[in-house]
Amino acid sequence: MMRKTNLCRIALMFGAIALVAELLATGAVAETGAVTMTVTAVGKKDTNPPAVTKDDVQLYLNKERTQITNWKRGEKLYLAVLIDDSLDSNVASQWDDLRAFFAAQPDTTYISVAYARNGAANLVQDFTNNHELAAKALRIPLGSGGAFSSPYLALLDLMKRWPSSEDRRSILLFSSGIDYFRGGFDPKSPDLDPTIERAQKQNINIWSIYAPDSGHRSRGFRASNAQSYLSQLSDETGAECYALGLLEPVSIKPYLDEIGMHLSNQYLLTFNATGGKKGRFERVHVATELPKTEFLAPSQAFLPAAQ
Repeated sequence: MMRKTNLCRIALMFGAIALVAELLATGAVAETGAVTMTVTAVGKKDTNPPAVTKDDVQLYLNKERTQITNWKRGEKLYLAVLIDDSLDSNVASQWDDLRAFFAAQPDTTYISVAYARNGAANLVQDFTNNHELAAKALRIPLGSGGAFSSPYLALLDLMKRWPSSEDRRSILLFSSGIDYFRGGFDPKSPDLDPTIERAQKQNINIWSIYAPDSGHRSRGFRASNAQSYLSQLSDETGAECYALGLLEPVSIKPYLDEIGMHLSNQYLLTFNATGGKKGRFERVHVATELPKTEFLAPSQAFLPAAQ
């Protein structure tokens, strides 16, 4: 009787193996892919948060609890600074604070500097951890002529040329947010969502600092709409937007200090998922029960196509 039972178990085991093999061969069982996104820990009232471990974190994919396969500090950071060339030249009076921000970054931070003009990102300094060299690339924005274009097209141009990487990646954008290429009067720029999705797909956080453009053309509802674009851009890519109403910021130092603190408290979260035949975006939410701690994270993640 025992021998017959063992034979039955063996037969069932081989049958199960054959079924799985058949399903894999026909594509009925999809292989999951690793998805990594950057999560920023934030303390209450903008204080430094405590260290966060994997056990402290809950991940929800479309409101369904999902297992986290890896959670680690992101040691290396690639930070691209993109300055809209349409900005009022007065903003350059604050570049000393930006240079100090560069100097305060650790050697593991690689900084590049580019200017948004004519819908493209004109790179003047490639990524380097020589922060003094990066600081020398800062100049006064041109503020006129063909500079009045679209910061979102420039962001797309920058990201398309950004090589793939498993390290943390962020963009620090200085802009009025107005899409002059589209006229700036639409309730929403048609280039905004593609920019956000591109950043989410490449795991890039976009931190934005509002500044008025040359001639202060950014007035009224157009400027208000543009600020909402910048806010959405930063929020949905796991970052923050900074503005002082529609005015030029008195000082960007408090903004840069806060961004610096955020960048020093970032983690790389990895989970496994599949996006079907073509891949797709899914809503994500990252939570914790740690007291006085919350997270900045992208609003959605791109699930890769099944292999």
